[in-house]
Amino acid sequence: MEVERSRDFLLQAKRDLEQARLSLREGFFEWAAFAAQQAAEKAVKAVFQRLGAVAWGHSVAGLLEELAQKLPVPEALLDAASELDKAYIPSRYPDALPEGAPFQRYRRGEAERLLGHAEAVYAYCEGVLSQMDEGGAPPPPRGGA
Repeated sequence: MEVERSRDFLLQAKRDLEQARLSLREGFFEWAAFAAQQAAEKAVKAVFQRLGAVAWGHSVAGLLEELAQKLPVPEALLDAASELDKAYIPSRYPDALPEGAPFQRYRRGEAERLLGHAEAVYAYCEGVLSQMDEGGAPPPPRGGA
């Protein structure tokens, strides 16, 4: 029997958001991008944990698409997640880019945008978990209950 760890995932997601903000403030834009992606991924995995479902992989968009089979997920959140996914590898590995190191390719505006996307994913997931904490069932799946 697995232990339900949604709170742990959400706490780490919040910490990853803090790291993204710190990295952004200090000019480490590639790390801000990666931390934003990680925050979003862990926030979504927190919801899967609460639902007792398995969440495999690192694609925030893929995870949200799977979650959308159980809960309503706003289309704008799926779009934001797709952009976050693009930072998973290129923000860390030079060979994922045509040339240059990640720190040379990520800019403040991109890091700010990705942080905003991660904050939106986090807020959505926190809201779903809060609703469940209050004794409410999660929203019905798309297309009816």
